[in-house]
Amino acid sequence: MSKNALVSFKGTKNINTEIQLTGSKSECNRALIISALSKKLVQVKNLSNAADTVTLDGILNKLGVESNELGEDSKLKTASSELVDVGPAGTAMRFLSAYLSAKNGNFLLTGTERMKQRPIGILAEALKTIGADISYAESEGFPPLNITGPFNQKTAEVKIKGDISSQYISALLMIAPTLPQGLTLEIEGELTSKPYVDMTLDMLAEVGIQHSWNGNTITIEPQPFEAGTLVVEPDWSAASYWYSIAALAEEAEIALPALKDKSLQGDSQIQKIMKIFGIATNKTETGISISNLGLSLDTNQVLDLKTCPDLAQTIVVIAAALGKNMSFTGLETLKIKETDRIAALQNELAKIGVTLTEDNLVYTLNTDELHFPEKVTINTYEDHRMAMAFAPLALLINEVEIEDMQVVEKSYPFFWEDLKKAGFEVSVK
Repeated sequence: MSKNALVSFKGTKNINTEIQLTGSKSECNRALIISALSKKLVQVKNLSNAADTVTLDGILNKLGVESNELGEDSKLKTASSELVDVGPAGTAMRFLSAYLSAKNGNFLLTGTERMKQRPIGILAEALKTIGADISYAESEGFPPLNITGPFNQKTAEVKIKGDISSQYISALLMIAPTLPQGLTLEIEGELTSKPYVDMTLDMLAEVGIQHSWNGNTITIEPQPFEAGTLVVEPDWSAASYWYSIAALAEEAEIALPALKDKSLQGDSQIQKIMKIFGIATNKTETGISISNLGLSLDTNQVLDLKTCPDLAQTIVVIAAALGKNMSFTGLETLKIKETDRIAALQNELAKIGVTLTEDNLVYTLNTDELHFPEKVTINTYEDHRMAMAFAPLALLINEVEIEDMQVVEKSYPFFWEDLKKAGFEVSVK
């Protein structure tokens, strides 16, 4: 049975604390796949304790390391399939779709009921074009997937839409150096979340995998991994909630050790975005610190979140709570995440009198009826980011009840404990 968190903040809203964040889920999940593809030549340090990463690590350990050489003769002939259940881990579903296609065995790749509603067809069809043996076990274009590997490579050239999910592209790029012909990937249309593709290529480069990127085409030749270690940086997505807390507090000085101001993670853009709300980021000897300067810049601009959609809920809630009638673009992918995040935001913001409306892919807040009740109950829709985006409202509302508090385990298991370190009161209902 799920439990709820009752969050409040008593006393002066002056926050001075140090928070040690978990490793980046995005970096960890890529590092784990790269390590497995390298047959453990590549080691991973500072592994995240996020549920998604724990799930992927457990699956890869269970599958074990064996030859990923492609060829019809090496296929398993048995009709039985090994069940691979990612639960709610979307990144694991995308990355494993490609990884298992290049691995010896028969697999049924599945997840939660919500996962079965999240499209995978674009990636699966791209893999089939290359030569993967993939079929849909239930609904066309959606998980579960029947996968038999390794596949015989038919072509080194494949096209894929760039405006749906960068994880499709990253999944293909990571297996590319293990393919006999390598891979030339043509990205059709605008590329969503380009920093995540950059992250994948940068991490591959750290272990010896070179690429070329000309226009909308990325090419990776067949090549071996070099022995090495991928050290995972703390999670900038998790840091975003502390920027939110700083923005809603009266005063704040929050130290975040080991974060780098120049990072592989696209969500490090939170540093620049939060300047709009008067939050400064300072480099320290051990990492960074963030502080509330009490200043607010012009918020009448349209903020494009295309390259960092995982920050959207945090930033939209901050703007709403501060009474900023801001507009946003680049939110198209939010509808196919853990939940329909646009609908979820609209439903929950209405509880404080705020509307979020869409007009030709531009989303605009109206805070004219903004009010803070004594208590508000927030539905999380099985989405970790809904819980963590709304919890900081306890700085403005006497009591915030967050339903299904365990959802934070997906990316930030110690979120509630860290809130307590900062002076929040958190009890379980």
